[in-house]
Amino acid sequence: MRAAFLVLLLANLALYAWLRYGTAEIVEPAPVSRQIAPDKLKVVGPSSLPPVSAVTKPPPAPVPAPAAATASAACLEWGSFTLADASRAEQVLEPLALGPRLAQRRTEEHAGWWVFIPSQGNRQTALRKAAELKQLGVEEYFIVQEEGALRWALSLGVFRTEEAAQARLAALRNQGVRTARVGARDTTVPKIWLQVKSADAPLQARLKELARQVEGSELRDCP
Repeated sequence: MRAAFLVLLLANLALYAWLRYGTAEIVEPAPVSRQIAPDKLKVVGPSSLPPVSAVTKPPPAPVPAPAAATASAACLEWGSFTLADASRAEQVLEPLALGPRLAQRRTEEHAGWWVFIPSQGNRQTALRKAAELKQLGVEEYFIVQEEGALRWALSLGVFRTEEAAQARLAALRNQGVRTARVGARDTTVPKIWLQVKSADAPLQARLKELARQVEGSELRDCP
């Protein structure tokens, strides 16, 4: 029994010795054989590494272009008006509630045409004619008092073009004025243009409609 035990013990010791020392010479050659030019490998330290700023960075992603800005609204001016006509034109624009968008531009314009009632001969007759005009609803006029052939005539408006003067004459005749006429007159008169700023498309359409209703007026872009 003791002999069998000794035999078993020696067998185990032999097996252990074989496993521990007999396989030490078996080296896996595969990892070394699979290396590519191992003699060219170089180990570098941290001081040899390039700075972070020198490392090539990928280009930033393109930023989407912003949507095109909406075209700014137009600035339109309506005119030209005398001082009295400008006040009436502003009243026409009141329903549009333009507020600070409405402004005035004052100019002096060369007038080549006018609508007038010929000289009445004296001041008293001119005043009677002026009273008749008031009764017909004509508020814009003045009596010419300068010396000359036109003294005591009644001016009913001066205009840049003959077409505008004819339009004024037609409006006066609709009011019952029968003695007025159109004539050439070289003079300079103060005029007012009503400017409407930041006018979008619906407002532009409304302004064009109003301008068509006022004979002799013009709607155009602001200068």
